Amino acid sequence: MRQYALEDRITGEEIRQCRKSLGLTQEEFAGFANVSKKTVERWEYSKSPITGPIVTLVNILKNHPQIEEEKKIPERKTTLRLSYMFRDELCTVIDVDERNRSVEIINYSNHLLKRAFGKIEKPSYRQYEEFLESRCFPPTRDKMKLVLREYDIPFYDPMLIIEKTEGRMAEDDFWIRIER
Repeated sequence: MRQYALEDRITGEEIRQCRKSLGLTQEEFAGFANVSKKTVERWEYSKSPITGPIVTLVNILKNHPQIEEEKKIPERKTTLRLSYMFRDELCTVIDVDERNRSVEIINYSNHLLKRAFGKIEKPSYRQYEEFLESRCFPPTRDKMKLVLREYDIPFYDPMLIIEKTEGRMAEDDFWIRIER
């Protein structure tokens, strides 16, 4: 069995110092650590040593505090946000300004095949439209009108289709969450 040079316990004060050094509230730190705010409070006020995965997370954050900033999802600036997902993993956030036909993305995956636009960092609005079409059945699909009727969609529109199907395709585990 492999062994690791990792601490197996820390104090509540060390957790509090880590959280404060990142400029996070207890609630924000809880969100980052995927625990409840009450758990963070309990850790920080505990007189007993803290064990478990939080020990490793705190040590990683002490040595690489930029990770918190890299994983932070900024507030939405546009009326439309799409989250491109692989199973439960957020791969790309796509903010779309439909009025001005502009698109901004943030990639959270280093794996190019998991990114909505691959290696493209600043997609055009046309590339965004092509991406939407790629997550739908093609407009030339046999019996397309029957499929549209099944989804209660009056005409072929990739966004309407994605709103109904979440952009899920039979052959992969990608999907799209839409926020308006």
